[in-house]
Amino acid sequence: MATSPSSTVVNAAITTKASLRGVVFDMDGTLTVPVIDFPAMYRAVLGEEEYVKVKSKNPSGIDILHLIETWSPDKQKQAYQIIADFEKQGLDRLEIMPGASELCGFLDSRNIRRGLITRNVKEAVDLFHQRFGMIFSPALSREFRPYKPDPAPLLHICSNWDVQPNEVMMIGDSLKDDVACGKRAGAFTCLLDETGRYDSPEYQNVEFKPDYKVSSLVEIHKLLEKDFNLTPCPNSGTHK
Repeated sequence: MATSPSSTVVNAAITTKASLRGVVFDMDGTLTVPVIDFPAMYRAVLGEEEYVKVKSKNPSGIDILHLIETWSPDKQKQAYQIIADFEKQGLDRLEIMPGASELCGFLDSRNIRRGLITRNVKEAVDLFHQRFGMIFSPALSREFRPYKPDPAPLLHICSNWDVQPNEVMMIGDSLKDDVACGKRAGAFTCLLDETGRYDSPEYQNVEFKPDYKVSSLVEIHKLLEKDFNLTPCPNSGTHK
């Protein structure tokens, strides 16, 4: 297994450099500092007893949005309002992730496209763009269906860019959403694991594992230069 000083290659060593034309980011917990208390939000939506039951059946993480879709309309409405309240609190404390600006600047300098896929709402994406002056295009929120971990949003971006999925990397902080979306689409994947939580034994037998794992966005710049031929997308002169 090949390793670099700052990152881990999780699967087989890359012996020849692949072309990379675009990078697609998750937003919450990847481009922005994690501020939403997801366990508290899940407890508020599910109730403590149901939360414990669902969590025990889904050790890699609870897919609350897909779960809610099976409920009655009235129950769905109540659940979405709870989620919206938590997300609104997150918007009020929005903070850029260390290394995000520098990484985006590097990608721009090489004419590598930047896209975004989030399960948050469009309002949050608009505020992110406005507050930090970073434009990701396409930027797909949960109004785009089906959402992560389905590969559809990533495949949509690849089609928009006129590139193949194996010329794109998906970067995110969730195994169950970001890595699963990327692997199902056929893209390279990089898991951002700031705390080392995914080193826990409970994550060793998950279906989809990332090609790379890093503890900071700062590490990705060197990783991309080392293992990939950075090739501009067709019509990659602008990200807007």
